[in-house]
Amino acid sequence: MYSQNSHLNYQLKIWLLALIGLVILIILVGGLTRLTDSGLSITSWELFVGFVPPLTNDKWVDYFDLYKTIPEFSEQNFNMTLNEFKIIFWWEWVHRQLGRLIGLVVLVPLIFFTFKNGLWILKKYGIIFLLVCFQGFIGWYMVSSGLLDRVDVSHYRLSLHLVTAFIILSVIFWKFLKLTKLLIHDIAINISLIKFFLFLLFLQLIIGAFVSGMDAGTIYNTWPLMGSSYFPDDSQFIEFFNISLFDNPSIVQFIHRNLAYLIVGFYMYILFFVFKDCNKIFRKPFLIIGVSLFIQVVLGIFTILSGVKIIYASLHQINSILIILSTLYFLYIAKYRKIN
Repeated sequence: MYSQNSHLNYQLKIWLLALIGLVILIILVGGLTRLTDSGLSITSWELFVGFVPPLTNDKWVDYFDLYKTIPEFSEQNFNMTLNEFKIIFWWEWVHRQLGRLIGLVVLVPLIFFTFKNGLWILKKYGIIFLLVCFQGFIGWYMVSSGLLDRVDVSHYRLSLHLVTAFIILSVIFWKFLKLTKLLIHDIAINISLIKFFLFLLFLQLIIGAFVSGMDAGTIYNTWPLMGSSYFPDDSQFIEFFNISLFDNPSIVQFIHRNLAYLIVGFYMYILFFVFKDCNKIFRKPFLIIGVSLFIQVVLGIFTILSGVKIIYASLHQINSILIILSTLYFLYIAKYRKIN
């Protein structure tokens, strides 16, 4: 909602920009937490008592002893020392503190703006707080899946956690755009094409989280073929009709690769119409999407060929944020056009 109060609009934009920065940061830290296998280092919820990290050796030992009770330690990290445990602990601790900080940065200004300007603020922006609370619950729901019978968290829950983070980021960014009043053109474009493109991007996020959650990127480290063939030779096409399709790491990597090709192809399809219809106002923002999409494909290839080195995998996730935000911006300027 664009208020006529310019001072309020400025304050709201600063607030939303701060939230955008924090959500991007927590997505990055969350990705590194996953890539360093740090997500299960804190085995309890600790909603209110986890603000203070371990300050004594005895407290560190207590946390380490709790970690020793889960399968990730007994089956995978049984040789881990206390100092090595501290490294993965800090990643997860920082991730949780960022989550708490985001909750406060949403709640406190939301209360302030509501009391000062009316309940319409709560109606327009309260969804952000609800989504952040839901994300906190999903985060623990994800962690709890790796505490009893498996060495990693459920890739389904990991995917839900990641996609919810991107939904939160998208909602905040969209509300920020609506405060900018970018009604700068009078040319129409097919909104359905852009929405479907955005849908494909979010679908790719889900599959990408499956790849990360099952370490599927470490299986076939060749490109463009998967090993010696286009289709993974340890799987069969019949598995696409199996309910456990997304539990097969090779198939999931295959889907992730080919969905990327589909996204690039669909982008080229929209690009044709952008240039064909002389919609000059759309060309630059859509080309930005194309550049970020190209970089994403290259980073994905490097990630695979390197055996999922953290630097490439992390940059791959960072760039996905740019793709989503630039697509949302394009959707916004295409949807909210000037009416003569």
